[in-house]
Amino acid sequence: MGMSLDWIQWPAFAASVAAAYLVASNVRARRNAGFWIFLLSNVLWVAWGIPAGAWALIALQLCLAVLNIRGLFKTES
Repeated sequence: MGMSLDWIQWPAFAASVAAAYLVASNVRARRNAGFWIFLLSNVLWVAWGIPAGAWALIALQLCLAVLNIRGLFKTES
């Protein structure tokens, strides 16, 4: 992969786990933060997936980003 972006998978992993923890909270602000962190993880996974040619992962992250945006609207309202 030329200039390797393999390192991106670790912050993406950490963000995904942290976000999953936060969206399960009973506190609205934590759930809201969790959806924003999930969106960050979506961006990181796509940034890792493009040079890796992980097209199914990229498609999954785009679908999950739509669901995370939906979650944001439901949490903020």
